[in-house]
Amino acid sequence: MRRCFAIRWSAIRHKLENEYLAESLRGHIKYFATSYNKYPDNEGRASILLDGKEIIEGSYGEQWSKADLLPEDENFELRIRRLGEFPIMDDIALQFGQFDQSCFYRAFDEFDNQSIEKSLSSENAIVRVFAILDRRTGKRRLRAMKDTIHNEGEVFRTFFNIRATAEGIL
Repeated sequence: MRRCFAIRWSAIRHKLENEYLAESLRGHIKYFATSYNKYPDNEGRASILLDGKEIIEGSYGEQWSKADLLPEDENFELRIRRLGEFPIMDDIALQFGQFDQSCFYRAFDEFDNQSIEKSLSSENAIVRVFAILDRRTGKRRLRAMKDTIHNEGEVFRTFFNIRATAEGIL
């Protein structure tokens, strides 16, 4: 059974873009999510845009058509298998668009209800992206992360670079 989210997407987007987003990124980063009434269970798509260009995007309709392109590694089965109804969100899943708007809702729920420290170390890659773009992740923390960012996944490194560049750190 689907978990119903009490907060609407417009309120989530407002919080992400206005309350949480670092000042240096306001007006540049946009979050998008929609559902389609013709898809089963009103599934849809989601994306994060930088100056109008999609950096990551995922769609329920595209998930299964891209599944055969996913690299097979130790997390392969976790990425394509659903635990209950929730897919595992790792860096590869984000790279291949293996998420939809409901993944954004669940990620926001986790992000909005825990500390920035927990969000930065979350197993959910979307939560980690929300956290790296968050105003509470300060320049000092970004500088400290700069030395170990090469150990992170490609998507997280992309968003780290966006944020660090906006802050004048890179």
